[in-house]
Amino acid sequence: MKFEQQLSQQQKQTQKLALTQQLQQSLQVLNYSSEELFEFINQKTLENPLIALNDRYFSGLSQTHTANTYEVNFGQLQDTKQSLFDFLVGQVHLNYRDTPIRKRILRLLEYIDSNGWLVTSLSQIATEHQESYVEWLDALTLLQQLDPPGVGAQNLQECLMLQTERDRQAPNLAYLILESYFMSFVERKWEEIATTIPCDIKEIQQVFDYVQTLTPKPGAAFEREEGLMIIPDLEVIIENNELTLSSLRSMQPPLKFNQAYYEELNQVNNQEISQFLKQSRQTFDWLKQTLDHREQTILRIGELIIQRQADFFLKDAHPLNPLTMREVAEVLELHESTISRAVNKKYIATPFGTYELKHFFTTRVLTASGEEIATTQVKEHLKQMITHEDKTKPLSDQKLADLLSKVGFTISRRTVTKYREALAIPTSKQRKRFS
Repeated sequence: MKFEQQLSQQQKQTQKLALTQQLQQSLQVLNYSSEELFEFINQKTLENPLIALNDRYFSGLSQTHTANTYEVNFGQLQDTKQSLFDFLVGQVHLNYRDTPIRKRILRLLEYIDSNGWLVTSLSQIATEHQESYVEWLDALTLLQQLDPPGVGAQNLQECLMLQTERDRQAPNLAYLILESYFMSFVERKWEEIATTIPCDIKEIQQVFDYVQTLTPKPGAAFEREEGLMIIPDLEVIIENNELTLSSLRSMQPPLKFNQAYYEELNQVNNQEISQFLKQSRQTFDWLKQTLDHREQTILRIGELIIQRQADFFLKDAHPLNPLTMREVAEVLELHESTISRAVNKKYIATPFGTYELKHFFTTRVLTASGEEIATTQVKEHLKQMITHEDKTKPLSDQKLADLLSKVGFTISRRTVTKYREALAIPTSKQRKRFS
């Protein structure tokens, strides 16, 4: 039999899921926060003259509900807060006469970042201006006498020393330890310091406590608040121990189609214009459908959350029950990735604060009795144990695991470490105090 006679014709069906551009954008819209959604919609209105935001949206922002439990701010208000640079310039002109050294101080201000640090080395600055290092060192010394204390520091050590030097309430040994034993102090080699100075280790503990009150960013108080305030997607009302959830649709950008302009252009007998009008209408319909779907998906998830986490809203302690995204996905018959996108950067306003929807999802831990509890409860017990421990003999992670086991939470030392780190609690060695 010849080769070509061995060939047979077969038909094979295969299914392949291809994400269209619009489907990808729909998923992205679901993932957007309210602020990002506004920017996205605003961009669409700029690209397409037939799509616009309803004027009532902007007037709605000033309604009373925006001033209750949350704020709305699109960064359109004038910022009247004085910058660190302006504050320093004012002090220079007030305190120093118009001399060459004042000019150098003003130039140095250009090298100060928003934290108040000098971000370029003094030797490099002197080289750039072809002047001696000593002249610039004199200028920096005067700059470092300005407020806020610590401004003009070239590193953390100098920043802390500058603050300590100007504080009459600083412990006697604070400046000496920061100047001469900084690394040993940071690495908690306090016995070595106490032997070298010499001093009582309790005095070093006092210095440590004092340094905790200093700031590594002296200019942070002058930072301008950038970005947008949180805009909740949902709001829960509590009346007579009953929960009512509503979607804050008035906070979402409502679209309108410029029908008059559409009809005007439609009178023109031009194929390109007709195609443009068709695409514009399709884009508008897709946007409206996508926004509606986004709102309904978030609302459905919110309704399930307040059902499963009713205790959080009704009890003073705001306890959380175990709840995973997979469970919600199964109940709502949605994909788990859809739930993840829908709760990302989405917020719910309550009478006692505004919370991200992610806050209500917790993993489960089995107690000794076989009862399932949320990991947040374990973390709370862990935090309380560390708060009330003997700071001269802080509890190790293994000891914490043993104590948690005694009250019914059977978790490993490794899990305790993970929870402790999530709570930003230092290790037992770092928590140890000498007084």
